[in-house]
Amino acid sequence: MKMIRAIIKPFKLDDVKAALMEIGVTGMTVIEVKGYGRQKGDSELYRGAEYTIEFIPKLHIDVVVPDDIVDSTLEAITKSARTGKIGDGKIFVLPVEKSLRIRTGEINENSL
Repeated sequence: MKMIRAIIKPFKLDDVKAALMEIGVTGMTVIEVKGYGRQKGDSELYRGAEYTIEFIPKLHIDVVVPDDIVDSTLEAITKSARTGKIGDGKIFVLPVEKSLRIRTGEINENSL
């Protein structure tokens, strides 16, 4: 099993969720975060004064999937989150040693 962690633009969440549901991913965790990368921040104009937003609002999505659908999950997230502009985000793939469904005691892929 792998945990796929994606950092995306907030307005792309519905597209990503739909793409993941289409390939059979049944759950995800979404966290509102702020950060910056190459994008560095953004300049805004408020009442005639320009100011810089150093940390850009993003969404952090975690999904845990069986090894056999990792590539299709990466493709679904990439296609649905891409705008082609700077700040589209990043995806990380991490190993998951074990998972457990608290309610039933099911483990590993059965717990997903």
